[in-house]
Amino acid sequence: MVTSLSRRLAPWSLAILPVALLLGCSRGDVAPEPVRAVKVITVGASSMQSQYEFSGEVRARIESRLGFRVAGKITQRQAEVGQHVKAGTVLAQLDPQDYRLAADAARAQVAAALTNRDLAAADFKRYETLREQNFISGAELERRQTTLKAAQAQLEQAQAQLASQGNQARYTTLVADVSGVVTAVEAEVGQVVTAGTPVIRIAADGPRDVVFAVPEDKVVGVRAGTPVAVRQWGSNAPLTGRIREVAASADPATRTFPVKISLEADAQPPLGATMTVVPQVLSHAGTPAIKIPTSALRQEGKGSAVWVLDQPTMTVKLQPVQVATADGNDAVIASGLQPGMVIVSAGVHVLAPGQKVTVWQEKTSALPPVATQDPGRPAPGTAQAATLPTTR
Repeated sequence: MVTSLSRRLAPWSLAILPVALLLGCSRGDVAPEPVRAVKVITVGASSMQSQYEFSGEVRARIESRLGFRVAGKITQRQAEVGQHVKAGTVLAQLDPQDYRLAADAARAQVAAALTNRDLAAADFKRYETLREQNFISGAELERRQTTLKAAQAQLEQAQAQLASQGNQARYTTLVADVSGVVTAVEAEVGQVVTAGTPVIRIAADGPRDVVFAVPEDKVVGVRAGTPVAVRQWGSNAPLTGRIREVAASADPATRTFPVKISLEADAQPPLGATMTVVPQVLSHAGTPAIKIPTSALRQEGKGSAVWVLDQPTMTVKLQPVQVATADGNDAVIASGLQPGMVIVSAGVHVLAPGQKVTVWQEKTSALPPVATQDPGRPAPGTAQAATLPTTR
């Protein structure tokens, strides 16, 4: 019986023996949770340094798009981009032949109407003499007087048409109405244009404006008359300006609001120059706020969090925070932290809730440490600290 029982238990004992050996070995290989060395900072309020800067462009306050008042084919263009012109300078010309012929026709109509008027006047004078001698009736004299008035009206109509045709012929020459700089040419020689089609664009001499765009969430704080700091790109010389105009509606393409700044009278930067605009009403420089390095933030779900150090137990816990904005390389915290709290500033990616940590201390000696134990097992707090990121 004993032999039979031992034969039945032999296979089970052989199967249990490796498991027991494995469990015995695994208990000895379980390593304790390592104590991480981390960098820490104490939360405190500091002044913000960053401010909103926008890129603007210098433009003339008055910029006109000049075009012919009549239709025709452009035969000459004297203006060039960048050319400074004075009022009355010829910019372009149309083919005037048709308008000259029309003026000649109107002039002939004036001559014919003048002849008819003179003939009607002579008849009226002769019939007036006959009426005084009672050779004709008064009704006949009134008919001659009416004929004279009609001839006079036809003459005045022909003279008005001649003046109109003369103007049409003069309108074939495009002249500058103000002194300024030609900023664009929108039609070339040989092109047939209609009346009013822009041909030359001129930036009038005079005050300059700086035009920049403000997003929708910032336009509420921008008001006309508020001071603005302006400086030209590549120059540190500041210029003073004031907001002159804020657009009532957003640009349909960029969804931003154009804003115009009037510069001082003696400030004449070149047209098209790039300017840096710093609205003082949108500046937060000097405002106290809680700032932490971005390396202290940890993505937790859809929000952000930091590791708060519990100094009595030297353990860390996760603290959700709300980031308001950025100030340089730092994150401005809106809520979640209080001054005096100690948080982890580096090494946040290797921590877990309740984990014990040590404060990382920067080495003051460049000499390698003396090995006091097995090289295969690094000393606590030394090799672990060396693997942590040390930059913010």
